[in-house]
Amino acid sequence: MRRLVLPSCDITRSTINAVVMLHKMGEPAMKSITIGMDLGDKNHVVCVMDDTGKIITQCTVENSQESLMSFFSKYTGATVAMEAGTHSPWISRKLSVLGCSVLVGNPRKLRVIWDSNEKSDERDAKMLAQIARFDPGLLYPIMHRGQQAQLDLEILQARDVLVKSRTKLINHVRSSIKSFGERLPSCGPEIFHDKVPNSIPEPLKETLMPVLEIIGNLSMQIKAYDDQIEKVSKECYPETELLRRIKGVGPLTALAFILIIEDPSRFAKSRQVGSFVGLTPRRDQSGEIDKQLRITKAGNPYLRRLLVGAAQYVLGPFGEDCNLRRFGLRLAGRGGKNAKRRAVVAVARKLAVLLHRLWQYGEIYEPLYNPRKRKLQKAA
Repeated sequence: MRRLVLPSCDITRSTINAVVMLHKMGEPAMKSITIGMDLGDKNHVVCVMDDTGKIITQCTVENSQESLMSFFSKYTGATVAMEAGTHSPWISRKLSVLGCSVLVGNPRKLRVIWDSNEKSDERDAKMLAQIARFDPGLLYPIMHRGQQAQLDLEILQARDVLVKSRTKLINHVRSSIKSFGERLPSCGPEIFHDKVPNSIPEPLKETLMPVLEIIGNLSMQIKAYDDQIEKVSKECYPETELLRRIKGVGPLTALAFILIIEDPSRFAKSRQVGSFVGLTPRRDQSGEIDKQLRITKAGNPYLRRLLVGAAQYVLGPFGEDCNLRRFGLRLAGRGGKNAKRRAVVAVARKLAVLLHRLWQYGEIYEPLYNPRKRKLQKAA
């Protein structure tokens, strides 16, 4: 029996050694790769840069899950920088699964990108990669919420869209009837479609009755969303009960606060929540000049609107006597230009801080909390 003799395997050995070295060195090498990604609706422009700042490749990737996973599977462990936008939440989640370190920049802070005389998608991707490689903190990175929190938040946002649509339709019906010298009786939006039909002038009934029917359908769907919000709050987010102890904070505000912030430990101090929702004043100080400016309006506008609405209730005729109300009334009592508006914003900011503290530490809300009195009780 003849023995089979294999040919020289120098090439095979070198190939195996190269594969082994790539396997051992691949992950550290990929960690030194920085990728800037300019997001688009149909395509994304990608700029891949090594640790020396040299551009390895710059290309366009189709905006689909298959294309993105196929492209970035070659760069596992790389740092990817992008701006926050419509597609950034799901893209950042997909890339994190691949092991990439994802940085989602705040577009409000990246003036060097959007305010340029030579702005292009290729330049934006290159600038994102350069900033992430030089100092990631200059991106002012934000954190997207998880997929489940995003799904639950969609319930609130869908309800908000329906409420705005219903309000526009109701205003349209009222203004149309006023133009004919008539006036509709005052009533809540929930019963508007039931109470108004008998008061509509005969010439307008054929035109406005279909609108009233749509308003009725919207009210039914809004009520269904309200029931769903109550159910989700009780089953999935029981901590909302702690927040709703504050009179003026309803299920919408409590659940939106939980879902948008998502993790209370992301803030070292509760006072930082006011800045997160954009309720702190901007600052422009130079030398002896320190201007008094308006609030930043950064963060989520929906949550900010809910907090301001809750603050208006606290300061309104139905608000209970509490430290928040006393604080706001003191500010409003000082007078001056827009004193009441400033008081509402200040109460909304203080309310955000209070909600975060109740949530983080599980404390029971006391309307007239007195820390000095509590210390005396503990000492006794």
